[in-house]
Amino acid sequence: MSTSPSPSFSATSEAVRSAGATITTPAETGSTNADLLAVATEQQHGSVVATLHQTAGRGRLNRTWTAPAGETLAASLLVRADLDDHDRGWLPLVAGTAMRDAIVAVLPVGAEVLVKWPNDVQIAGEKVCGILCQVGVDGSVVVGAGVNLTIPADRLPTPTSTSLLVAGAADDAPALADAVLSAFLRSVLEAVAGLVTGGPAAESVRSRVRAACSTIGRRIRLELPDGTVEEAEATGIDDGGRITIRDRAGASRGVAVGDVTHLRYA
Repeated sequence: MSTSPSPSFSATSEAVRSAGATITTPAETGSTNADLLAVATEQQHGSVVATLHQTAGRGRLNRTWTAPAGETLAASLLVRADLDDHDRGWLPLVAGTAMRDAIVAVLPVGAEVLVKWPNDVQIAGEKVCGILCQVGVDGSVVVGAGVNLTIPADRLPTPTSTSLLVAGAADDAPALADAVLSAFLRSVLEAVAGLVTGGPAAESVRSRVRAACSTIGRRIRLELPDGTVEEAEATGIDDGGRITIRDRAGASRGVAVGDVTHLRYA
């Protein structure tokens, strides 16, 4: 892979350099997360790997992420910061909120862009971006994001997917990728700094995440890693980034890992 910034990522390159980090923009790669994890110990906080052609991306629960060449952004950001376990639990949500804000900026005014716990960004309830955080051997975290940029409606990967193009974005894929990624990078790094600072700064980050989360207050179908499925009400996000639920018996608890579906009935 070349470490020379691609012209299509000029704004992102500037943001990365201002953070004292590096950007790698391969023309094609299997997985940006895998690429960055492989060299994480040699890279600075804020380093980025990004491409418009990822061939072997993965999502949560080892699912395949379909990424048509030239129509999707795959990007990974290295976070190396003094975060405790509770704060690390917020990283997927912080990243989702940062991507939500970045996407809003390239869509027509009034677009409904929200975060579904724990790691999906949705436009009008349809998925446009997934987030995957993975821990490196040195304890750093690689925050990966996959964004549907210019996939037309008739070629979307699932019936519940969308793209920036379908939602009304006007630019081509390289311009959208650069705008979204540069804003995402700045927002994530600012939020991480807030979590490290603690106190009111950290609480401000958590408040922004909670405000952007469309899962809170919804009836949900929750599938747990052991295959257990239940319906419940999502009541909030606790201090560890867990979704808090109230089950049908009225009992409340926090859930750290699970697959959430928003139910369309009360």
